[in-house]
Amino acid sequence: MSKKAFIFDLDGVVVDTAKFHFVAWQKLAAELGIAFAEAENEQLKGVSRVRSLEKILEWGNKSIDQETFDRKLIQKNEEYLEMVETLTQDDILPGVHEFLLRLRESEQPIALGSASKNARPILKKLGIHDLFDAIVDGTDVSKAKPDPEVFLNACELLNMPAANAIVFEDSIAGIQAANNAGMISIGLGEAQNLSEADEVFESFLDMPQDYQQQLLNKTK
Repeated sequence: MSKKAFIFDLDGVVVDTAKFHFVAWQKLAAELGIAFAEAENEQLKGVSRVRSLEKILEWGNKSIDQETFDRKLIQKNEEYLEMVETLTQDDILPGVHEFLLRLRESEQPIALGSASKNARPILKKLGIHDLFDAIVDGTDVSKAKPDPEVFLNACELLNMPAANAIVFEDSIAGIQAANNAGMISIGLGEAQNLSEADEVFESFLDMPQDYQQQLLNKTK
């Protein structure tokens, strides 16, 4: 059987922790007197925590000293982690768990490629940490998506060439990162937001029954 590297983003692909990020960023922005709604939140998907705060400050035309900046980052993460503590296996997005189990059964290499620095504890809370052969998160990379570093590192850990990788992403930056690495990009979400992806589905439940087999035969 042919092998492909199956690489999954975390937020918005495996689990909807994006809503936790939104709540935490919105609260932080409000404290700084900056308006923050869904449109702004969409632009932070796949973006590092530091760059996210920089963008919020740019939108509000505000500046804060480095000490306050660092403190705000810690505050945001602590509030996010408090919400993460409530996660259970029931929070895995529809169809994802079954998709991962089928990949496991067919012995396909699986990796996580996420900007989140909390990916490992989140996967443990969801009870699926052991389904991944490799995990690359925000603690392992220096360049944010759309730079492909996170996905290239995942391929390296799986000992697979980038040309044989399939990436599942919900963000524009993530799709661009996969495309920049020459990987097949599968978007999860609204088609108009992810037009650069090779294929887009609203969720894993919308994929054809034999989709994994189709992907094994697919080339970029």
